[in-house]
Amino acid sequence: MPNPAISVLAEAVQYNCHVSDARHGADDSLCIYLMKMREYFRWEKHLPYGASLEREQVGEWLQAREQLWEELEEAEMRPIEIDGQRYDPFDAEAINSRLAPLGLVYSGGLGNRAKPHFVLGALEQRRSSDGYSVFVVADEYARDLTAPPAMTLGRTIFVRRESLQRYLWEKLEGWRWHRPDNALGRAFACYDFEGALEASLDAMTEREIKTLLLHEQGEYAAGQRLGEDWNAMLMTLANTPAELMARAVRDHLADCLVTLPALAEAGEPASLHFHIGTLTGMRLHLFPALNDAYASWLETDSTDALAQLADQGRAHWEQVAEEMLVLYRRHDGEMPDSSPAGSRPASPDKVPDAIRQLVESKRL
Repeated sequence: MPNPAISVLAEAVQYNCHVSDARHGADDSLCIYLMKMREYFRWEKHLPYGASLEREQVGEWLQAREQLWEELEEAEMRPIEIDGQRYDPFDAEAINSRLAPLGLVYSGGLGNRAKPHFVLGALEQRRSSDGYSVFVVADEYARDLTAPPAMTLGRTIFVRRESLQRYLWEKLEGWRWHRPDNALGRAFACYDFEGALEASLDAMTEREIKTLLLHEQGEYAAGQRLGEDWNAMLMTLANTPAELMARAVRDHLADCLVTLPALAEAGEPASLHFHIGTLTGMRLHLFPALNDAYASWLETDSTDALAQLADQGRAHWEQVAEEMLVLYRRHDGEMPDSSPAGSRPASPDKVPDAIRQLVESKRL
């Protein structure tokens, strides 16, 4: 930790991280939860990648952490205090205005299942372009169990270098269990992970942080098209299968707007393999044509199919997203319902199911 003052601030942010984890620690399956906790232990203890973890130490730490979360299950988030001034923990813009002179950056927002995510870290870079700002976070001093490598909040994009590198490490560890011949394995094969683990992680992080930024630029562009109602809709869908579908639809729109065209134009094998290899099950389910375009590239060494699919997907996923918003707004009473009687969702409980059926019918 750089200095005592920053340590105090990090403790305050970490407290809110603990509260968030206390509320959402059980969101994952047991297997995924234990894998996340192992790597959380590695981060907290500042252990290098590849270092063997003592089973007994991890077990004792895990027991203590779960006890802490149990105590904090009903606790409230605390404001972030800087020089006597208190800030809402989700007011990242105001907090960052105070932290910039200290070379720090902070982010606070909601992720999957409306889980709060917080991070405090060293500011590596800040820049502004086309109406939005980009903060690149280097070393992280406070974080929660799930550390998304990037997040777009309004007009601000946060990219987390350390979290991306840890994400890559976790993906590598998972792939090594069975070493399947798949897109992710082909991405790893572009580096010398067996002979130079740290250097390969650094190189892959440096390359894929650019891909990560492309996706977040697409997220920003998608947000400009869809408006604030999209976030309100996500809160309505929280903790339902429809939430996963909604997030996948927006991810596909973001990628078709920015990521896929850029990757297709660059034609860089490592990033193309990685992009396909890290798609979630829901995203692949909704967009099977993406795998077909990837297979075409493998066979022909031409990215034309990917570029064409990006054009097709851009219009398709924006239309799907707009139709989802129509369903949501009808329930919310923001627009007249000219559809036949009985087709309008009658209660909040029916909105997720209506959206799920809609998205399922719009696979591409």
